[in-house]
Amino acid sequence: MPLPPWHPESLAARLPFLQGRARMQAVVRAFLGVRGYQEVETPALVSVPGMEVHLHAFQSAFIPHLGRGERRTLWLRTSPELALKRLLVAGAGPVFEFARVWRNGEVSPRHAPEFTMLEWYGPGLSMAALMDETEALVRAACPSRVAHAGVETDLSFRFERLTMADAFDRWCEGLDILATEGDAACLAAASARIGIPAREGESWEDLFFRLLLERIEPKLGRERATFLTHWPAPQAALAKRDPTDPRAALRFELFVGGLELANAFEELTDPVEQRARFTHDVAERERLHGPGWPVDEDFLAALEHGMPPTSGIALGFDRLAMLATGAREIGDVLWLPSETGG
Repeated sequence: MPLPPWHPESLAARLPFLQGRARMQAVVRAFLGVRGYQEVETPALVSVPGMEVHLHAFQSAFIPHLGRGERRTLWLRTSPELALKRLLVAGAGPVFEFARVWRNGEVSPRHAPEFTMLEWYGPGLSMAALMDETEALVRAACPSRVAHAGVETDLSFRFERLTMADAFDRWCEGLDILATEGDAACLAAASARIGIPAREGESWEDLFFRLLLERIEPKLGRERATFLTHWPAPQAALAKRDPTDPRAALRFELFVGGLELANAFEELTDPVEQRARFTHDVAERERLHGPGWPVDEDFLAALEHGMPPTSGIALGFDRLAMLATGAREIGDVLWLPSETGG
């Protein structure tokens, strides 16, 4: 029977990983600090935990007992993104946060329902410049060669920059994913031609992610790290569209050691388009998962006031610590792993 995480032998086994995590956190703070980023803290208990359709949040409530305020439904945040962008509107300049976040139901060797997200936002930074900065940060925080579950990555190699269109062309036998965008029948026909028939009732999004998970992601972040860029616009609700091809959005994910490590956008700053996307996402979440939370009106009001052109990134800090220390599971780099088993 496994020892509880508070047991001295259990902590002793994790201690080398935890000490490595602490050293890495100091390196990251120094890295961002010398580049002019200010470390901030934003609320964890919020009225809107995030706008992603498929993330499940932990619900709570504010119950006044000192005679002030009204009872309200609140949530533990799934990301600090919307709060950090409010600070950009307020003029805080480049900011970063080691944010404790919660995602209900996520438990695996790579997932915990409570974990640390490192997010940073650079006003005036392009997506290409953010990739440069992210590559430098990962190199600063990790040894030159990292591995996870038998997949090794040499960080001394220049990180690959691969568009989603090129990835589908390469590993899905020439499939033009952007030409199918939003058309489930079109993608189903193209997928059938490469030997992956659509399932009954499968939407364009469902089939897109099945192809991505089965054919593409297993090829990424292996001998060298990979930025997977220019996602189909419907898969990047908070990102600008690519001005050279509006079917794609200025989004990238980073894969290292076979792990998805980070997700980033050149941020959408148009409040009208953002409202339309949020409204769609709220309706889609309710259709798929039942009632949840509304559009974040306060964030939209901030956008209307004006957010500077910005690129920002969310990086799973626990996963980065796993890579940097050689830990096998996310629980190895947590001082007290989650009671759910994460």
